[in-house]
Amino acid sequence: MKAGGLVLGCVGLLIAAVVIFALFGVGVYNRLVGLEEDVTEKWAQVENVYQRRADLIPNLVATVRGAADFERTTLENVIEARSRVGQMTLPSNITEDPAAFQQFEQSQGALSSALSRLLVVVERYPELRANQNFLELQSQLEGTENRIAVERMRYNESARTYNTALRRFPANFVGRILGFESKNYFAAQPGADQAPDVNFDFGAQGQTAPPPAVPQPVQP
Repeated sequence: MKAGGLVLGCVGLLIAAVVIFALFGVGVYNRLVGLEEDVTEKWAQVENVYQRRADLIPNLVATVRGAADFERTTLENVIEARSRVGQMTLPSNITEDPAAFQQFEQSQGALSSALSRLLVVVERYPELRANQNFLELQSQLEGTENRIAVERMRYNESARTYNTALRRFPANFVGRILGFESKNYFAAQPGADQAPDVNFDFGAQGQTAPPPAVPQPVQP
């Protein structure tokens, strides 16, 4: 009788331990899900502001093309960089794929560089500086660049909170078992702290310095 009671007691303790562990695991899972959804929402905002910039560029190009003798190569660099960005096929897990994330950053960085160069070159064209349509587009682009910086910062903050929670014990043990992966961070592009270097001594009309390197699209 005593042996039977001991067995029942051990079984009861085991069941209680399993229930406690299950409840703890559910709590950890639910918290990681909430943090991961926040990262996903912040990433969607990053994509949204980048898309807003891409949507503004065709109007900018059309306006600049109307300026007499505008440097063709400078404009073509913007068109090409935007095309490269549009051709990218982003995997659904891009925030967890370092290679795809880096290529996304590089492509967007190349477009930022081309746009910055174009806006600097525009200083040589008084008719563009007096064009109300261009000035409005320029203002919208500058505002969009600020939004991009803000949304990237918010994404990084959300990713840091999630990654920190995922690395802490015992969530790291439970999280890995349940398939949670750490998120990538945005980082400043090399030379991002320097203004575009534009040489106005082009020599022949329509020539500019070599275009910035543009990475190849991500392969699905």
